[in-house]
Amino acid sequence: MDPKFRPTEYKALLYRLFLGYLFYFIARILFFAFNTNLLAVDDLGTLLKLCYYGVAFDTAALMYINVLFIVLSITPLTVNTKPAYQKGLAILYFVTNFLAYATSFIDIIYYRFSQVRSTRATLDVVSQESNKEALASHFAFAYWYVIVIYFLCCVLWVWLYKRLKIKPVNAKLGWVYFASSIVVLLITVALVIGGIRGDFKHSTRPINMVDAYKHVTVPNQGDVVLNTPFAIFRTLNSNNFKLQHFTDEAYIDSNIKPIKQYNSHPASKPNVVIIILESMAREYWGSMNRGTATRDFKSYTPFLDSLSDNSLIFTNAYANGRQSIHGLSSVLAGIPSFQTAFTSSPYAKQPIQSVVSVCNSMGYQTSFFHGAANGSMGFQGFGSILGFKNYYGRTEYNNDKDFDGIWGIWDEQFFQFMGKTLGTQKQPFMATLFTLSSHDPYQLPEKYKKRFTGGPLQIHKTVQYSDNALRLFFNYAKTQPWYSNTVFIITADHTSQTHYPEYSKAINRFAVPILFYSANPVYALKGTRTDLASQMDIYPSVADLIGYNKPFRSWGRSLISNLPAETPRVINSTGNIYQFMQGNFTYLFDGKAITGIFAAADKGLAKNLMAGQLSLEMQKGMMDCKAFIQDYADRVINKKLNSSH
Repeated sequence: MDPKFRPTEYKALLYRLFLGYLFYFIARILFFAFNTNLLAVDDLGTLLKLCYYGVAFDTAALMYINVLFIVLSITPLTVNTKPAYQKGLAILYFVTNFLAYATSFIDIIYYRFSQVRSTRATLDVVSQESNKEALASHFAFAYWYVIVIYFLCCVLWVWLYKRLKIKPVNAKLGWVYFASSIVVLLITVALVIGGIRGDFKHSTRPINMVDAYKHVTVPNQGDVVLNTPFAIFRTLNSNNFKLQHFTDEAYIDSNIKPIKQYNSHPASKPNVVIIILESMAREYWGSMNRGTATRDFKSYTPFLDSLSDNSLIFTNAYANGRQSIHGLSSVLAGIPSFQTAFTSSPYAKQPIQSVVSVCNSMGYQTSFFHGAANGSMGFQGFGSILGFKNYYGRTEYNNDKDFDGIWGIWDEQFFQFMGKTLGTQKQPFMATLFTLSSHDPYQLPEKYKKRFTGGPLQIHKTVQYSDNALRLFFNYAKTQPWYSNTVFIITADHTSQTHYPEYSKAINRFAVPILFYSANPVYALKGTRTDLASQMDIYPSVADLIGYNKPFRSWGRSLISNLPAETPRVINSTGNIYQFMQGNFTYLFDGKAITGIFAAADKGLAKNLMAGQLSLEMQKGMMDCKAFIQDYADRVINKKLNSSH
């Protein structure tokens, strides 16, 4: 072949890029294999179809990563075929590709916790973690087999790369070489730009994460279409908080009702203790599953089940986010998180009405308890923004003999610490405890390893442990003078591992428990409710319970008064698609248009009803969903989270 036209070099470049596609395909298959129960892919044909649609996203990622490698491979420098130059190209190729490729393997494990492909928001959450080194060591040890698979893929990639070698060209290279090279370079640059954009149409925007979901019937399948490097690149400079205009303020005021006001008059101000249980999904609670058709159901929460018999519980409740930090803003401030955690956004540092501000204004002593290293998860910083008067972490606990070695102080000891600390505080008080033991790596204190044996999932034994820690805490609390006038609210930050098929369905991946309990009968906190509820309803419910009678900002509703004028609704996001539940239907919204309407009972989102006749209720639900997003963005961006207007 004539070296002036560089056929061997072009062939080598195409081969090397092909290897990228091959190993992205392997990573996608591994991602599916390790997360099959979360992805609702029932047959090989569907999986291959999703892989086919994923090629466009792989192309964009590979072009991002390899743009410099591609240009240097074909730019006419006369030394391109020399061994030293080719060695330099290989180093550039493998360093950039292997770093990006590693993120897909991280998501093989992390996806079961986040339920969305990692993005810049994930990097923001990790950056706020104070014990990164310990966590990295733990995950490397716990999931060593994924690391081994990653390295085997890398070794195979290098071996295949070396199968095609470029021989040095010593011939004199003239104008034909340079002219033809420039033409090929210009064509290649155009192709790279097209690959990054997803097409060559000037009229369309570049391919984005949301485009993965137009190919699927179940939202989670979109995560098979995507790849992690693409998700990170596409969100590096993104601002997911954007002003929208779908309707007018009058519609929002009368239908979304973002300003609430209650007129309760409790005889005395109750103490409030909010307990957010790490990963404690509704699936694990027996009391939350009574009367369901779940076959061979087993409960792992005997204490919480007994407490439920004398509590007000919500068996159709959902999280408003996917991660711990999402749960914190949803529960305490009624602020859900969608594509990006609100707390990791530039808009978090603003005055925010919340459970904390309401209680502070009414003379409450407010405290936040979290047994991890101070600053972990960004909780201390966000707690400071909300206005907690006290923060108690691992530093304040000050006894590392109760440190679990990974996350923080064991739940049992930290519950007792909170109980004793509350006994020193002036009433009324509001305290929030965020637990940590029911989290990967799902380990137990030595003395409990034989007692709590769990079930099919690793998390089951730590659920049993945390449930017992709660039992011991309540046994202590009952002996304290503050107990009889305290309202306890128990929920979870998000869901985790699933065993029963019903809880693997798209909507139920957000299914969490909500429980209100008080030993004081005056609060009438008893019964089982099946109406829609979510974490963001806890904040207005507390305001109602303690007798806060001023107007305040809240997208949730009081679960206590259950006023007919307040519509039960739930909103959350898979990371790219909003899920809006209201009335008899669930609506999927991609930020621009409603893409799906499903019956409320269709938790797996199997039958899209949009093709049929849209009822008046459906039309209103579609508009309410858009109106909610519009008001959310407006209040976050324009710093109206502390406004009662």
